[in-house]
Amino acid sequence: MSLFKKIFTKSRPTEGGIFFENIQKILGFKPNNIEFYEKAFTHRSSNKLDFKGNPINYERLEFLGDAMLSAVIAAHLFNEVPEGDEGYLTKMRSKVVSREHLNELGKDLNLIQFVYSKVPSQHFGDNIHGNIFEALVGAIFLDKGYTYCSKFIHKRVILPYVDIPKLEGKVISYKSLVIEWCQKEKKPFHYDIFDDNANDGQRYFGVKLSIDNKVIAKARATSKKKAEEIASKRAYFAFQEQMDKK
Repeated sequence: MSLFKKIFTKSRPTEGGIFFENIQKILGFKPNNIEFYEKAFTHRSSNKLDFKGNPINYERLEFLGDAMLSAVIAAHLFNEVPEGDEGYLTKMRSKVVSREHLNELGKDLNLIQFVYSKVPSQHFGDNIHGNIFEALVGAIFLDKGYTYCSKFIHKRVILPYVDIPKLEGKVISYKSLVIEWCQKEKKPFHYDIFDDNANDGQRYFGVKLSIDNKVIAKARATSKKKAEEIASKRAYFAFQEQMDKK
């Protein structure tokens, strides 16, 4: 029996279960309806359905949690940076709720330990950490309302991670930075992508980034997007002095 099944078997429906206790520690308050949180950790591979035949998994809660995070972070930035215009605030919010950052939040809380799935955890992509974190936020909103949801986001996201000066210097996408610089400087560039399969059967993608018809950086990753971003980051550091003068 998986850890998740053991936890849920012992926690449902009493308040003394392991899952209930662990969730309460993460939240910092007592849940009203533990079923919202159980759903927040249920992977679609479980193939669970409710009595109406609707799927039971964290994906709808993930959507809701994403909206709540954006709203609370937007309100915080609006109040903290009164001189910031719409473009500035939008960019800063994107840095806080970036997929990379949300994945870090999920990992810090070790949320993946509670996920109920019929597939091995090593088959999950890295984004599951952020997805579960968003689903947890959605569950809090449904269970306790906006006030508790906002308090949780302030405690777990804003207070420990939202440092305005640091965020201003944080790069969201090196690829966007490189493309913007190349276009401004009228430098031709292109990404050459090719399969780069490893001996272990894992599919990788290789990327060569050329600027001014010269290969500037190479990278490989499990997705084209990741490989392009890694290559772009390497190119950025190769041209950092020139780019920072733009």
